[in-house]
Amino acid sequence: MEQLIRFNNDYNCIAQKNVLKALMETADEAYPGYGTDLWCEKASGTIRALCKAPEAAIHFLPGATQANFIVIASAISPVENVICADTGHIFCHEAASVEKTGHKVTALPARDGKITSEQVEEAAKAYYDSPQDFLTIPKLLYISFPTEYGTIYTKDELTAIKEVCRKYGMYLFVDGARLGYGLASPKCDLTLEDLARLTDVFYIGGTKCGAMFGEAVVITNDTLKKNFRIYMKQNGAVLAKGWLMGLQFETLLKDGTYLAIAKQADEYALRLQDVFKKKSIPLYVESPTNQQFVLLTDDQMDALKDRFVFEIEGRADEDHTLVRFCTSWSTKESEMDALVRAIETL
Repeated sequence: MEQLIRFNNDYNCIAQKNVLKALMETADEAYPGYGTDLWCEKASGTIRALCKAPEAAIHFLPGATQANFIVIASAISPVENVICADTGHIFCHEAASVEKTGHKVTALPARDGKITSEQVEEAAKAYYDSPQDFLTIPKLLYISFPTEYGTIYTKDELTAIKEVCRKYGMYLFVDGARLGYGLASPKCDLTLEDLARLTDVFYIGGTKCGAMFGEAVVITNDTLKKNFRIYMKQNGAVLAKGWLMGLQFETLLKDGTYLAIAKQADEYALRLQDVFKKKSIPLYVESPTNQQFVLLTDDQMDALKDRFVFEIEGRADEDHTLVRFCTSWSTKESEMDALVRAIETL
């Protein structure tokens, strides 16, 4: 039986080959636990250098959901709330983990996964212009880069958002679970240095960008650095074998591998976008990164699902279903060729 080709996510293969090689080469070496090792130190230094943020605190967490709710839980008090897009991962896909830590999430209507500085200002201003006794205080803004629809913020947009956050005393937190695909996009004008300068905390995603697992949290705001590891431990996010994450991030980041493999995935995705356009298959959103959302008829889905796995997002109308095709660091050119040929014959 022919194996199905997976385009349903960007974490369906174990790890990039250099990462596996590094893990094997160090398999017989012994290290101290809980992230107090040589590899976490090296990776932290590499991240600080890339971000041009020598004072940044770097922490390695096993997963993105942990990164999201632990950053938020450590940053704000129970009487303070989080603002995000109504498509935001913390609002839609994380089983109310932020609410479980005692924080209200205020969702703003997104357009193509993004929210604007004007929307954020309106939400913050509404609190300060109203009776405040029994309302939670807007204190942290959460956005994703790329967004859940694969779109990205420009430097101007992020700068405007940061100015609003500064005006109202809010922290800016960027979820970077797919950060590599955003930074590597031909439409991106942001760098790691920009993110470190414009945010209070963000993270570099590893799980979806070539690592076996792990996310690197980068904290530039001194106020947020205090006691962060205590929150990590309390929430089960301090890995005893922490060097496994440090080694992976050092391997991916030290020589540009991280962005190189993400760039390849983006190029494949844009090739896919082009073939959908040529076949007059509607795009749900114009994404410049590795996630492509399209509207397929039932016949088109049936023609593709015997050979390919893609993510079904839900019914769009009587005739179409919204689906996601996701390229990744592990996508092979032969797999892309097969999918392109199949779409061309629809």
